[in-house]
Amino acid sequence: MKPAFSVIFLTTLLGAGQGLFLALFTHQTYALFGLLPMQSDAYYGFGSALALLFLGGGLIASFFHLGRPERAWRSAAKWRTSWLSREVIVLPAFMGVVFIYAVVHVFGYLPEIVTLPSGLVIDLSVVIGTVGTLLAFALFVCTGMIYACLRFLREWNSPLTVINYILMGGSSGFILAAFFSATYAPTETDFFVGWAIIITLLAFAGRAASLVRNARLKPKSTMQTAIGVKHPYIVQRSMGSMGGNFNTREFFHGKSASFLRAIKPAFLILAFVVPLALLALGLFSPALLGVAFILQYLGLMAERWFFFAQANHPQNLYYQTIG
Repeated sequence: MKPAFSVIFLTTLLGAGQGLFLALFTHQTYALFGLLPMQSDAYYGFGSALALLFLGGGLIASFFHLGRPERAWRSAAKWRTSWLSREVIVLPAFMGVVFIYAVVHVFGYLPEIVTLPSGLVIDLSVVIGTVGTLLAFALFVCTGMIYACLRFLREWNSPLTVINYILMGGSSGFILAAFFSATYAPTETDFFVGWAIIITLLAFAGRAASLVRNARLKPKSTMQTAIGVKHPYIVQRSMGSMGGNFNTREFFHGKSASFLRAIKPAFLILAFVVPLALLALGLFSPALLGVAFILQYLGLMAERWFFFAQANHPQNLYYQTIG
């Protein structure tokens, strides 16, 4: 498939925003149970505002993928059957909840909702954060299922697609949270660094598993079934048309096999190996956490390009490059 940079920016920016919000609310939950010191309302509020900026950037990027942006509202109409429509509904709902979560913290509006028998006080921010967490995971599932539900693109049609969206977004968000904490709450940096290392290792394992799986896939279609000819020996000398067309432009990335072989280790190193090393060093030099986030984001962009490019549409059996 041909990777669209608007979708690459959309998915990577949304993942970082979702992961950052989940990291902040995870910290608040730990603090609620006395496992960590509770931070100031400004800490959670402005951290959520940063998450909202990433989510907004992803939303803006999505409009560049539309042929008629003024009709974007119609994309939500098929929510009963379309994962894309569900994503279109869940994304603004999640952004709205993150905005409210940031506002109640920034302005200190935290009325008590209920006191549990144990004496634990549940305020408004905890309720909003819980709803936001559910929406964040729902958004991950919707985004991943847009691709995982396509049976004819076998490289995507796997539970690993959804799992990897969750893990890579979580890794990106927790690394960003570690850098944010190193700046505004240095005592909490170790917490985020520890979780970032764990999630990044899991993301590395998940992405490696999907690469191994995809390398073992064998095409179900052949040249014979593509053109409806049963002759046992067929050699195609042209791309299936007199020149380029929509099919040859939109369903094939246009890069060489050597380029694909080179980008795979590149994104594995940038998205996983380098951030893991910098996270360990970041405990001694907080500035490295910012470098880790930037380099990982570049690696995730390369990973997402490869993710789209690796999906081999069955029509490419017919519309091949000139032999």
